[in-house]
Amino acid sequence: MQKDSSNLKSYLNLHLIVFIWGFTAILGELITIKEENVVWYRMLMAGIFMLIYVLVTKKPWRIPRKSFFHLISVGLIIALHWIFFFKAINVSNVSITLAVFSTGAFFASIMEPIFFNRKMLWYEVFFGLIIIGGLLMIMQVETHYVLGMVYSLISVFLGVTFTLFNGKLIQKYDPSVITLYEFFAGVFFVSLYLLYGGKFTAEFFTVSQHDWILLLVLSSVCTAYAFTASVNVMKKLTPYTVMLTTNMEPVYGIMLAYIILGDKEKMSPAFYVGAVIILATVILNGILKNYKAKKSLLADK
Repeated sequence: MQKDSSNLKSYLNLHLIVFIWGFTAILGELITIKEENVVWYRMLMAGIFMLIYVLVTKKPWRIPRKSFFHLISVGLIIALHWIFFFKAINVSNVSITLAVFSTGAFFASIMEPIFFNRKMLWYEVFFGLIIIGGLLMIMQVETHYVLGMVYSLISVFLGVTFTLFNGKLIQKYDPSVITLYEFFAGVFFVSLYLLYGGKFTAEFFTVSQHDWILLLVLSSVCTAYAFTASVNVMKKLTPYTVMLTTNMEPVYGIMLAYIILGDKEKMSPAFYVGAVIILATVILNGILKNYKAKKSLLADK
């Protein structure tokens, strides 16, 4: 019973995190600086928040060299994931970008069994294909946002990849320590890109008060807290469940976008049908996993 209660708490916490991620897309639309600039400021500020937290709580932060290079590599993947995410928003809109994120479940259903050396489950692939069907319905009517969809697909693939890597790393290290290394690694790689492109100019460091406030919210609540908490829930939940629940992000984000951004986010009826298909799939997956967990628990007694 205690284990079920712990899993339920983790699942509810995951939904709070996903809701915050839905709001992240709104912030990406409202912040006026370029996407690579946003990612640099976001990861730097979030990394500083995590450093303060690790030092105050006196968490052991030293790790072996092999794990260090693993974390550095994941940090690069995370940085690229966010850059393509904000690019997708800039060339399309919040609703399209978040809707495409629903393909994460399909990628996870294929990639997770490979990463964790387990059998592929038929219903995970099946649910993933249903979500792909919902996405295709959206793409048929929103053809002028194809570039944004492509950027979003790349971002999703990278997102699934770093989620799977973190699913292994969480078995060895504290979530806040993992996040600390990955964020500063991301800052390092984005800095190299900006230096190579000669983009560290006076304009880069000229940020309006409006953007500073939004960046503060983005880096603290939507990044430092949400990212660490998402890694932490993976102690109780599988990466696939995390990725499928993340498909609620489009639902939360699209609702918030319409409320906050107004008619700019108004989409065709077929788009909302696709979003409902995504929501229904997430709910069905939750019901099926809960049923199988209870059945397994009864069998053990």
